[in-house]
Amino acid sequence: MELLHSTARSLLDRMERRELTAEAVTRAFLEQIERHDAQVRAFLHVDAEAALTQARSIDARRARGDKLGRLAGVPVAIKDVLCTAGKRTTCGSRILENFIPPYDAFVIARLRDAD
Repeated sequence: MELLHSTARSLLDRMERRELTAEAVTRAFLEQIERHDAQVRAFLHVDAEAALTQARSIDARRARGDKLGRLAGVPVAIKDVLCTAGKRTTCGSRILENFIPPYDAFVIARLRDAD
């Protein structure tokens, strides 16, 4: 439960000191979602396996001493209005219930910034 009330900086510091793994942090957040989301209904879709796979990859890269992004290992939720390549993006709309974008919104934004 302590992990759920930690700041991103605190989680990152503990992961960098090898006191925590990204996988453990991700599992704690996924368990919280599992316990409460049926009542809260904040998530339209949770891809637990992809989140855990990415967390394990970050842990392995951290163990090798690879350079990581500033928030590597901190779980985030992506609002369902931002396209994620290969992941259903519905914007909460039944009209878009089967829309699977071929691109990431973040990539498009980065390309626009480069112009």
